[in-house]
Amino acid sequence: MFVRLTFLTIQSKDAEKMKRIYIDKITPVVKAQKGNVGIRLLEPVKGENPEYVSLTEWQTAADAEAYEASGTYRQLVDSLKDMYTAKPVLKTYNVVESKVAITP
Repeated sequence: MFVRLTFLTIQSKDAEKMKRIYIDKITPVVKAQKGNVGIRLLEPVKGENPEYVSLTEWQTAADAEAYEASGTYRQLVDSLKDMYTAKPVLKTYNVVESKVAITP
């Protein structure tokens, strides 16, 4: 599995608007991409001009790279450009272990 994280610092006044766009418009597009197995928006607990993290999971690195090469990633990030305070940062990771242990 392959994970991509996009770090977005959003103006506080636009946080609710950004979350609506992410859920209603961005999530369905990403879920429809070949090889996508998940998408999540991580919201900071507190802070002015908060940094959100968009986490997408992919079956392979090739699937994630094809998504980016298609231009879809850039279009989706650009749809939020009026709301962020700094250029978004994209980081990619291979998942070494994917088991989740839940203890009572």
